[in-house]
Amino acid sequence: MASRRVNQDLPVVARFEVRHRKYLAPDGSIARPLPAFASDANLLIALYRAMVLLRLFDKKAVALQRTGRLGTYAVSLGQEAVSVAIASAMREEDVLLPSYRDNGALLWRGVKLEEILLFWGGDERGNCFSGPVHDFPFCVPVGSQAPHAAGVAYALKLRKKPHVAVCLFGDGATSKGDVYEAMNFAGVHKLPVVFVTTNNQWAISVPLRLQTSSETLAQKAIAAGFTGEQVDGSDVVAMRAAAEEAIAAARDGKGPRFIEAVTYRLGDHTTSDDASRYRSADEVQARWKEEPIARLRAYLVAQKMWGKADEERLATECHERIEAAVERYLATAPRRPETMFDHLYADLPEVYAAQRRELTGEHDA
Repeated sequence: MASRRVNQDLPVVARFEVRHRKYLAPDGSIARPLPAFASDANLLIALYRAMVLLRLFDKKAVALQRTGRLGTYAVSLGQEAVSVAIASAMREEDVLLPSYRDNGALLWRGVKLEEILLFWGGDERGNCFSGPVHDFPFCVPVGSQAPHAAGVAYALKLRKKPHVAVCLFGDGATSKGDVYEAMNFAGVHKLPVVFVTTNNQWAISVPLRLQTSSETLAQKAIAAGFTGEQVDGSDVVAMRAAAEEAIAAARDGKGPRFIEAVTYRLGDHTTSDDASRYRSADEVQARWKEEPIARLRAYLVAQKMWGKADEERLATECHERIEAAVERYLATAPRRPETMFDHLYADLPEVYAAQRRELTGEHDA
């Protein structure tokens, strides 16, 4: 008993907290005073249009995959607000390091629909995209883009560039050493990097409760020495506000920031997955009430910024844009086999050069 009292008298050396940000309730009503940019109807409508385009594009991509015209594809159903809002808060000179489910960010930054289809169709030319040349390509390995982001941010700091690296990954990535090592390095060197984890509750078939016992994912930033914030990832206004603040802090030399976007993956992990094998239809149906597009649309309609005619025009525009992109994608001639040797070496070793000549029909003398 005496030892227990002694332990209770030990001084507290540090206290930490994690804050949660949300502005729009699931029904589109205002949950707390909105940030200043929310009075900009053009910006809110642009965010809405981007999310709708992404959802319709995803639907078309799945149809292409199911008919053998596209490879495995990862949809963003239910979490469109995350990548769109993050990209909208970035400057062109900032550096995006996306995961494989961040098409919304790529599209916002100028990547063409057909370029995304090319990549998922197995053609690396899709990574030679129309977005900023310094942005990184899709990262399919889980979490490996985080060390890249720390390295990019270190280079930006060394060069005294007022730019920020923005790294996106899923909740499963926070259980990998790559991510924590990158965060630790970024914290030590106070690097201009923002880490964003999309907590969609599922790492493929593994629920969040089986991959971590942390009350939040945002608190993992505390161990690395910087601020982590939890945000309603289905509220595009909250995501935009959090991204603006985090990127501004990193740009101003205040070190890294971490955003946990709490949302829900309404679709399968990819077209190779069947989520009905590990979660119930009732669970998914309940989460549809929180999805981001209906939420923002309800707010826009209530504020008389959007109407039925606008919705119909947008649907037509998106359909025409997507169909035109699909036609361009399907009309793209496949790469010649010998191009697999391109961009590997400055001077191709003879063992590979001989194989390349064989593919082109050339014969050694």
